[in-house]
Amino acid sequence: MPQALTAGKLLGLQRLANADGRFQMMAIDQRGSLQKMLEAVLNRSPEYDDLVQVKTLITASLAPYASAVLTDPVYGYPHSVTLLPRDVGLLLAAEESGAEQVGDPPDRVSSLIADWTVEKAVRAGADAIKLLIYYHPDARPEPRRHQQDLVRQVGELCVRYDRPFLLEVVSYPREETDNKGIEFARRKPSLVIRSAEEFSKPEYHVDVLKLEFPANLKFCREYCNGAFDGVAREPAYDLKQVQEFCNAVDEAAQVPWVILSAGVDIAEFLIAVELAAASGASGFLCGRAIWKDAVEFYPDEEAVTEWLETEGVYNFLRANAAAENALPWFEHPPFEDLESLTVADAGPDWYRNY
Repeated sequence: MPQALTAGKLLGLQRLANADGRFQMMAIDQRGSLQKMLEAVLNRSPEYDDLVQVKTLITASLAPYASAVLTDPVYGYPHSVTLLPRDVGLLLAAEESGAEQVGDPPDRVSSLIADWTVEKAVRAGADAIKLLIYYHPDARPEPRRHQQDLVRQVGELCVRYDRPFLLEVVSYPREETDNKGIEFARRKPSLVIRSAEEFSKPEYHVDVLKLEFPANLKFCREYCNGAFDGVAREPAYDLKQVQEFCNAVDEAAQVPWVILSAGVDIAEFLIAVELAAASGASGFLCGRAIWKDAVEFYPDEEAVTEWLETEGVYNFLRANAAAENALPWFEHPPFEDLESLTVADAGPDWYRNY
């Protein structure tokens, strides 16, 4: 049975993916996290131009290996948009960096970038809109509703301006000590699965979910001996269970989904991509795992570029290879295949009614 998408959403999704329908996307929309990275290497608070220059160098070196690039309108887009190859899609971020913590235990509420709108992003040429929210399914009703309402608001605007809506959902600890311990590692699968289920509901108008890997591989029995960072840990699950978590995410996600890196090292991220792709993920949207080590060389721009064009490119090529078995977005529910996709309401009066 043919599946219909509005013209803008159909074209936008095609722009974000490679020719085979797999997402191999790079994120360079970081603001707060990049500021902290730069502060550590500069031993001072980074200035506006520091963030601009790092984003520009990363975009220039690595954008050619991406199917699409996610950037921000504050430091990224106005300085690096001309560096995007013609066949690489563009996503623009909508959210303010970070989130406000409210209550005890603290829940998190997100906000949109002041003086920036979906309409402006569309005018600027965005192929899609991305919103990041921090979300905990067991948060208190008020902050939970705030996050849901924010997603619904952006989703409705993406419908109005006919652009794909990519939602990034990041979990956070409440009663647990932090997000790096075994307690939170055990809770992580449920948080990711339940969030995927919630934001797959049609009322949010989400077209692609950008999700955390539904486990912490550092606590996986096969890797907990310090395979990634040299630190031995108590196992929370084994690889078979982790694959089952990925399968559960795929069942919960009723739209195409991709994996984010959350800043883990490249070796861990590559395994996560392979496991997620085997369960039905349609690729990745990754930033720091690919390029973060380049920041250590700043402000030596030649050294930054040299690292990006060697190690950075190698990281990207490996990530692309890990996603080769990902499910093309048009084969994920609610779709069937590319041939069955049509423009909604196509007919003699389409141009009048659009």
